[in-house]
Amino acid sequence: MNATLAHRGPDGSGHWVHAPAGVALGHRRLAIIDVSASGSQPMLSRDGGIALSFNGEIYNHRALRRDLEAEGVQFRGSSDTEVLAEALARWGSEQTLGRILGIFAFAAWDTRGQRLILARTTSG
Repeated sequence: MNATLAHRGPDGSGHWVHAPAGVALGHRRLAIIDVSASGSQPMLSRDGGIALSFNGEIYNHRALRRDLEAEGVQFRGSSDTEVLAEALARWGSEQTLGRILGIFAFAAWDTRGQRLILARTTSG
């Protein structure tokens, strides 16, 4: 599934599979904010509760990161993707979507709730 999108993400690719649920996430990476391997996707939250494939930019990721760190969340890198994964794991989808500002689309598998979360911004 990633091969058809190779032109959209020249900086890497990855996939994540949860066979018991029949769920797979793929990603082609165009690295902008965190170009290190710690920004690779699909990304798992630190506790493994969220698997995330994200495209876009979270404009307020630094502020959200500070809020999460104040709650004891530890980060491995500096990507807005990791902030989103940890926010979803910690706050859930409704609270997270109410707090993030940006332009994005993502698919996240909630391993605890066994549900797929799909979200995107609209242009107007």
